[in-house]
Amino acid sequence: MTEQHPHRRDGPGFGGQQPKAVQKALAMLEAVAHLGAGATAKQISVYTQVPPATAYRMLNLLVADGFLVRTPDLSGFALGRRTSELAYAAAASEPVRTVSDVLEELRAATRHNVYVASFRSGMLRMVDTDPDHEVVPASTITRNPHAHAVGKLLLAYRPRALRRIQLRALTAHTVVDPVALRAQLTDILATEMSFEREESRIGRAALAVPVRERGAEVVGGLCVQGTVGRVSAENAELVEFLRHGAAELNGLL
Repeated sequence: MTEQHPHRRDGPGFGGQQPKAVQKALAMLEAVAHLGAGATAKQISVYTQVPPATAYRMLNLLVADGFLVRTPDLSGFALGRRTSELAYAAAASEPVRTVSDVLEELRAATRHNVYVASFRSGMLRMVDTDPDHEVVPASTITRNPHAHAVGKLLLAYRPRALRRIQLRALTAHTVVDPVALRAQLTDILATEMSFEREESRIGRAALAVPVRERGAEVVGGLCVQGTVGRVSAENAELVEFLRHGAAELNGLL
C-alpha cells in the first residue's frame, strides 16, 4: 500500500530533492531583503548570480507561495506575508542584536563619525549612518572608491570593482597611480585595515575594517571618520575599538 502525504503540494515547487533550488530561493529572499522593496528581477539575478530566466521563474514561485509580492507597479518585488511571519516568529523566540544596537554602543563611546556599509551586491550600500555627523553618500564613494577608506576596502575584497572606476584625483593626496593603488589593496588584505588621509577631502581622515558573515566572507565594512591627527592608522586604541566593533557586527549585515 502506498504511503499517503496529505500535506504535499502538487505542481512545481521547491522539494527536498532540489537542494540547489532551495538554496537559490533563499538567496533570492535574502537579495530582496538587502536590496529593498522594488528590487527588479534583473537586480536580483545579478545579486544572486542566478541566470535571469531561472531567477524570474523562481521569483514567480515565491510570489505564488506568498514569500514575495509584486510591487504595485509590477516592476519589482518585496517581501511577502509568509516571510514577515517567519521573521516575526524568529523575533518573538529570542532577542536579536541588530546593527543599530551595535552602532549605538560604538557611537556612545567615541566622538568620531561611525558608519557601516555593505558590499554584498558587489556595490557599496550604506547600512547605518551616524545622524550626528556629515554623511558621505554611497554614490560619492562608489564613484571614487580609491579615495575613501571604506571604498578601498571594497576594492580589496571585491577586486572586480576595479574595472568600473576611473582613478581621478580629488585632492593632491589621492592615489591615482594603478601600481600604487594595487600595493595599497594588497596591504589592506594583509592587515585587514584600510586608511585614508586627506584623499577625499583636505583635513579629513578615515579608518575602515572588514565586517564578515558568520563564516569568513567579507560582506561589508565598519568605518570611523574624523579629522587628520585624531583618526590615524597609528592610533592603536582607535584601531582596536574599530576591530572590536566589526567583530560585534559579524553575521548581522
